Amino acid sequence: MKNETRKDEIIKTAAKLFKEKGYSAVTMRDLATEMGMKAASLYNHINSKQEILKEIIISLAEEFTSGLQEIQKSSKSNIDKLKDVVELHVNITSKNTYGMASLNNDWMHLEEKLEYYLQLRSNYEDEFRNVLQQGVKNNEIINGNIEVMLFSILSTLRSLYLWIPKKEDLNPEELSQQLSEVLINGINKKID
Repeated sequence: MKNETRKDEIIKTAAKLFKEKGYSAVTMRDLATEMGMKAASLYNHINSKQEILKEIIISLAEEFTSGLQEIQKSSKSNIDKLKDVVELHVNITSKNTYGMASLNNDWMHLEEKLEYYLQLRSNYEDEFRNVLQQGVKNNEIINGNIEVMLFSILSTLRSLYLWIPKKEDLNPEELSQQLSEVLINGINKKID
């Protein structure tokens, strides 16, 4: 595990402030105060608030994208791939709830990287959709509305950053299993 640099500390602190106040409301002075340093000193480590936002959002989007690509390469069933996607979201979110808030709430403030981010997001959704379509094709998943399935699962996974911090005794593995059970198998009690 690499040592955390001052820049990493600044990015983590900024992500927390962005979640609490919103990207637009946070100034470099706010960040410097939170870091216990002068605003001018921040610029020794980071060029702008925009650079911080880009670092937060793009790194997470790329982590999700590469994770899903690895899942797609596996020879597992589509149901198991969906479980792996749930686990991917739980693991990334539980390690970075503040960054996930920026990913979900502040992405539209990206400037030169906005188009790249939107392409990553679109590709991710297409890959996810493909897992669902293959699951239907292979008779693993009900033949229902793929877009509703995609929206339902992704909406839950994307909002985990709101719920996870409220759970002090969070076990990511257990949460992944329980979420998979509900999101993939449903809540309908099976009657024999």
